[in-house]
Amino acid sequence: MNTYPDPIKKLVDLLTKLPGLGPKSAERIVFHLLKDNGEFSASLTKTVAELKKSVVTCQRCYNISATNPCPLCSDQTRDQGTLCVVAGPPDVLAIEKTGEFHGVYHVLGGVLNPVENVTPDQLTIKQLINRIERPSPKIKEVIIATNPDLEGESTAMYLARQLKNTPVRVTRLAKGLPMGSDLEYADEITITSALKGRQAV
Repeated sequence: MNTYPDPIKKLVDLLTKLPGLGPKSAERIVFHLLKDNGEFSASLTKTVAELKKSVVTCQRCYNISATNPCPLCSDQTRDQGTLCVVAGPPDVLAIEKTGEFHGVYHVLGGVLNPVENVTPDQLTIKQLINRIERPSPKIKEVIIATNPDLEGESTAMYLARQLKNTPVRVTRLAKGLPMGSDLEYADEITITSALKGRQAV
């Protein structure tokens, strides 16, 4: 029998819906908040409330940013002809940490996943193709940088088929990334190796 009061139980249940948080971790967070003098809790509440207001989606690359277009898309020193396609914003950050990639990005907003009913029309694939077809800036290479797991590989193959008849060179990150791993958790050396060893698809 759960002896926690309802407000504690409600917050624990809510926190366990966050990725990577199990019931024990959620309980620790709740009890930490209960010990707080109110300052941290108030700051947390305010920051979460402001999050949706202050963060926007860049209408060029679909990454999250405080501005539209985002700083990466606005940076004219970057190679606008090399486009790296990733599943989500954490992958952009992972690649940027290496300092090896100087092109621009396209964020899909996820990967194809029939089990969870994620279909091509729910991702920014159509926007990617439109971007490639625009005369300026001219895209010369598309690097597919989805995770090397089942969903990531399926998405990469689907993208390769969609881009087959376009004039761009389509490459895939080399297998420096182990199968089943997540790009956002890979270290800089592994990602650098994968970027340098990318191959045509």
